[in-house]
Amino acid sequence: MTPGPISVIVVADRAGWIRRMLASLKALPVESAEAFSADPHSAAAAESYLRRALEALLDLGRHILAKGFARGVAEYKAIAEALAEETVLSRHDAEILVRLAGYRNRMVHFYHAVGEEELRLICRDRLGDVERVLDALISWLRAHPDRMDREI
Repeated sequence: MTPGPISVIVVADRAGWIRRMLASLKALPVESAEAFSADPHSAAAAESYLRRALEALLDLGRHILAKGFARGVAEYKAIAEALAEETVLSRHDAEILVRLAGYRNRMVHFYHAVGEEELRLICRDRLGDVERVLDALISWLRAHPDRMDREI
């Protein structure tokens, strides 16, 4: 694999997707268990929006590694480690991304163990983790415009 420019189109697409998923999550009635469970679609929507936001965040990290550093990383948790090794993410932000990757894997492979209340609390209390990592990736990209492909 050879390094190349990081696609501004891919970055904008994934960042926009993540922000839309987060906005949809923030619109859910997560302040009380009663409000969240009143609509049976809330938990399903929360699971879908959260999983898709996490997958897009990890795909963005994978794109930065593949194009910017010629590093192919297959496993989600390894993306976070590689981003820290390349100093794209701080160690702290990489640890957050490792946890997010683990949660994505749990949602996909152990979906039957992810309950409604757990989803509600994550949506209420932990969406800032996704925003923090996204902001860190975007900040790194802004600080390294020479690595970006500006063609649309």
